[in-house]
Amino acid sequence: MRHRIADSGRPAAPVRRRYDGAGDDRGQASIEFLGILPLILLVLVILWQCALLGYTYTLAGNSADKAARKAAVTPLPERQEACRDAAEDTLPQVWRKNTRASCVARDGVVRATVNMKVPVLFPGFVNFPFTVTGTAGSPLEAN
Repeated sequence: MRHRIADSGRPAAPVRRRYDGAGDDRGQASIEFLGILPLILLVLVILWQCALLGYTYTLAGNSADKAARKAAVTPLPERQEACRDAAEDTLPQVWRKNTRASCVARDGVVRATVNMKVPVLFPGFVNFPFTVTGTAGSPLEAN
C-alpha cells in the first residue's frame, strides 16, 4: 500500500486499489474438492462392495470345504445335519442366517454345496437378490 503525502506534510489516507478479481484463485482448490468428493465417495462404496462380494465367495468356498469333509466321515442318517452344522460352524453370525448347505454322496464322493446371500454395504441389513455358491468334494469314508 502506498501513501500520499498531503500538503500539510502528514501522510494522507492510503490509496486503495479497486479489486476486480482478475488473477486471484483463492478457494478454488476447495471448490474443486467439493465437486469431486461425490465421485470419490462413490468409488469407495463400489470398492467396499467388491470386497464384501469377494469375502462372501471366500466364506462360501471355505464352508463348502468344511461341510464336505465333515459329511465324508459321518454315517448316512446324520450326514445332512452334520453337513449343515459344519458349513455354518465358522461363519460370522450375519452370514449364517442366509446360508443354505446341502451334501450329496455319489460314486464314493461327497459333494457339498453352500449358497450365501451377498450383503449390501453393511452385513446384516439388506442383501442382494442373488446368491454366491461354493462347492467342494471329499472322498466318502463312512457308509
